[in-house]
Amino acid sequence: MSGIRPLPALVVLALAALLVAVPALGLPAFYVSFLYVACNWVSLATSWAMLSGYAGYWSFGHAAFFGVGVYAAGTLAAKLGVPFLLTIPAAAALSALLGAAVGFVVFRVKRLRGELFALMTISVTAVVATIISNTPIDGGSGVYLIGVALPELFGSQNGTIYLLGLGMAVIAMASSYAVAHSRLGLGLFAIHDDEDVAEVKGVPTFRYKLAAFALSAAIAGAVGAVYSIYVSYVTVSETFEITVTMYPVVMTILGGARNWAGPALGAVIVTSALYGLASGPQAYLGRGAIAIGLVLVILLLPQGVLTSIVNLWHRRHPRRIVVPSRVAPAIATPPRSGPAAVALDCRGVTKAFGGIQALKGVTLAVNAGEILGLVGPNGSGKSTLINVITGHYPIDRGSIAFEGARIDALPAHRVAALGIARSYQIPRPFNHLSVLDNVALAARFGTAHQPGGEAAAEAMHWLDYTGLAAKAADLPQQLNLHERKFLELARALAARPRLLLLDEVMSGLNPGEIDAALRLVRDIRDGGTTIVFVEHLMRAVVALSDRVAVLNEGALIALGTPQETMRDAEVVSVYLGKAHVA
Repeated sequence: MSGIRPLPALVVLALAALLVAVPALGLPAFYVSFLYVACNWVSLATSWAMLSGYAGYWSFGHAAFFGVGVYAAGTLAAKLGVPFLLTIPAAAALSALLGAAVGFVVFRVKRLRGELFALMTISVTAVVATIISNTPIDGGSGVYLIGVALPELFGSQNGTIYLLGLGMAVIAMASSYAVAHSRLGLGLFAIHDDEDVAEVKGVPTFRYKLAAFALSAAIAGAVGAVYSIYVSYVTVSETFEITVTMYPVVMTILGGARNWAGPALGAVIVTSALYGLASGPQAYLGRGAIAIGLVLVILLLPQGVLTSIVNLWHRRHPRRIVVPSRVAPAIATPPRSGPAAVALDCRGVTKAFGGIQALKGVTLAVNAGEILGLVGPNGSGKSTLINVITGHYPIDRGSIAFEGARIDALPAHRVAALGIARSYQIPRPFNHLSVLDNVALAARFGTAHQPGGEAAAEAMHWLDYTGLAAKAADLPQQLNLHERKFLELARALAARPRLLLLDEVMSGLNPGEIDAALRLVRDIRDGGTTIVFVEHLMRAVVALSDRVAVLNEGALIALGTPQETMRDAEVVSVYLGKAHVA
C-alpha cells in the first residue's frame, strides 16, 4: 500500500548509528542545529500526512497542535517546575485531546469535507492562538525556558535537544509506516479515494478519521514540546506563524502524500534548500529559486518525488503478487436462517430528498436463498432502495430488518459487518489502490474481518473466480468497463455476504459478457447467498429471478414470478403505455 520496499536492515542500522553519533562527532553547533531543524520538519510533515495525506482531509491547523505542545511544555517546565522530559508526553496527550475533540465534532458533519474542512482547521489555529495570547498561559510576554534543566548527552545540551528531535522523527516515521501497512491505513486510503463507498464496504470511517487526527495531533504536540526547549523563548507570533502551517503541506506534496516516507524526503529537500539557498546577502534570489523549483516539481511530478520514483520503478519492474495459498469457500458463507426464512424485510420504507419522494412506503420481503429482480423505469427508486438498505441514506419512515434484526438505524459499516454487500451501477473502485487491495479491503472489513494475509488470499480467490487474477497488480483505471464491473462483483463477494445487492451489474456488457455474468450470479445463489439485483436487461431478469418486484415513482406496483409480473397491466402501462394494455 505504501509503495516502497523497506531498506536492508544493515543500511538502516548504519544510518541510525551515524545519526545518533552526531553529537559525539564534534561538529560545529550550526550543523547540529541544522540536523535538529530537519528532524523537526520531518516529524511535522510526517504527522500531518497521517490524516491529510492518507485520508485526504487537508488540514491547515497543524500549527494549533504544535502550539499546544509548545505552550504545554513551556508552562509545565518553566512555570510549574515539572521535569522537562515529562512534559513531552503531557504535550502529546493535550494535543491529541484537542485533535480528538475537534474531530469528534467536525467528522460528524458530512458536508465538512474538502475545502470546508481546510477552512475550519484554519479557524482552530486562530482560536487556540487567541486563547493562549489573552490568558496567563502567555499573556503577551511569552514564556522563557532558559533556566529549564535538561540532561546533557555527549557533554552538551544541544546534543540532547538534537537527539530528542531525532527521536521524534523516528517515532513519527515508524508510526507512519505502521499505519500505512495496517488495517487502519488501508481504511484511510479508501476514505481518501471514496469515503462513502469505504463506509458501505465496512470501514468505520468516523472512528478511523478520529484515530488518525488524534495520532497526527499527538506527534505534532510532542514535536512542539521539544521545539520549546530548542528556542528557549516562545511567543504566539512565532509559534503559530504561517510557516508552521504551510511547510508541512509543501513538504508532503513535494515528497509524496500517500507514501509513508514521502513527507520525510520532502522535509529534507526543503530544509536543505532553505539553509543552502535562502540565506546570506542574496537570500531573495535563493527563495525565488526554491519557489520556482517547487512549482516545477509539483507540475512535473504531481504525485510527489518519491511516489513518482516508485511508480517508475514498478512500470519497469512489474510487481509479482505472491499470496499464501489456501482453500477459499466455494461462494459466500451460507445464511444462518432456514431456507424458507425471510432474509430482508422492508416495511413502509419512505425516503424523500427535499420535495422529491424517492420511496413511498415500500413494503417488500426477500426470502433467504432467492434471487429477487428489482426493476422499474429510471428514477423509480431502485438505487435509492439499495442505498437505504445498506445504510448509505437514513430512511424517513418505516423499518428495515435483516435476518430478524432492525438495521435501519445502523451506520453503513455495521450493516456491512452483518453480511450485506453491494455493487454499484457505475463502478466506484478505490482508484489509488491496486485491484488486489480493492478486493482485499472488502475481505478485511466485511463479515469475516480477515487479517491481512488471509484477506489477500480471499481476494485472489475472487479475482480468479471473476477472471481478474492477471490484473491483480493493476490500478482500476487500467481496466475496461467489463473488468471494472467484475471488480465490483469480486469485492462484493470477498465480504462473504449473506445478502448481495447488485445494481445493474450487466449494463454496458456485450452478449458474451452477459452470459458469463449470468452464470456467475447463478453460482453465487447456489452457494447460499440471497441476491437482490437491479437490472434493465429483461433477458437477464427473466433468466435469473425467482421473483420480480417492480417500482414506479417510488412505490411498489407489482411483485410475483417473472411471467406474472411481465403480464401485469400496470407494469405494461408503465413500460409501454396504456395503449398496449390488453
